[in-house]
This record gives sequence, structure tokens and C-alpha cells, in this order.
Amino acid sequence: MIALLALITCAFAVYLLVQPRVASGIKVVLLTAPPVAGVVWLLDEVFEKPFTAGAVASVFAVILLALLGLLGHPRLPTWTKMIVFGTVPAAALAWLLIVTADDTIKDPGEDPCSMYYGGVGGSKGFPPQAYCRYEDGSTHDLATGTQFVFWVCFAISLALLSIGLWQVVRDPKSLVRQFRSELGQGSRGTA
Repeated sequence: MIALLALITCAFAVYLLVQPRVASGIKVVLLTAPPVAGVVWLLDEVFEKPFTAGAVASVFAVILLALLGLLGHPRLPTWTKMIVFGTVPAAALAWLLIVTADDTIKDPGEDPCSMYYGGVGGSKGFPPQAYCRYEDGSTHDLATGTQFVFWVCFAISLALLSIGLWQVVRDPKSLVRQFRSELGQGSRGTA
């Protein structure tokens, strides 16, 4: 059932992306908001962390503005604008893999720290790090390769989104233009 729902969602996303009458700003909002809304809902309702949910929603709003500004930047080539659509999800996935590398949710004795390294697992949310702590106080880092991937994707995303945020601050009309249909602008000029 979940696979079918994911397939339908992907088909809708592809359908939405190829529609020329839908403005690019609306496409971006419709494709990025539902997963973030799901995370915010989980944080608020399931994990009962309303402050964290509010922080995630606020960060998403800033990232959405930056993303729309990046897409509206007149001098950047399209391929540089599209890189952010790969680096942001890759950074999020790498972060998730890092903070769950210690598997502290598993039964005691089944997590990698106690099974393979003889320690107790621990992790930090930011900067993301998973580690095993031993009785003598020393630590062993887990997922160091994934940490490298996270930092590379994070740096690229941050640089590109900073350019987009600067574009919104410099030219707020570029943000408004993202919500206008390209076909509607061409027909207005001829009438």
C-alpha cells in the first residue's frame, strides 16, 4: 500500500512538473511542502515536541524563500539551480543516516555499539554525529563517510540557497514572478 501511494505521488509530481500553465513557484510549494508538513506533524503530535516542529517550519519557510529566489535568479544557468534539488534531500538523508547510526532505539545489546564495539551508542543532532562511548570515556565515531557526504551537500546547498535569499532581498519582485504563469505573461503582452 505504501509503495502504491509513493508511486502515485511520484506520478503526480512528474505530471505537475511538465504542466506549462502551472507557475514554477506553485510547483515548488506543492512539491516541497507536503513532506515538511508531515515532519512537522510528526514532531508536534507524535513526538510531542512543538518547539522543534515550529523551528522546522520556520527553517522551511526561509529555505522556501531562498529556493524561489534561486529559481528566479536571472543570470544563473539552469543546471546550477537544479543542483539544490539533489543536494538538499541528500543532506537530509545523510543527516538521518548519521543520527540513527547508533541505533539506540533497538533493544539493548542489539545496537552496533554494544554488538561490535562494546560501548554505548549516542548521537548529536547538529552537527550530526553518531558515536560509541566506552567505559573509560573514549569514543568511536560511526558513519564518518556519511558525515563527509552531509557536509559537502550541506555546504553546496547553503551556498546556493544564500544566493537565492540574496536575490529575494535584492529584488523582491523576482519572488512574485515565480507565482505567475509563463503562458499568462506572454498573452498579456500581445493583447
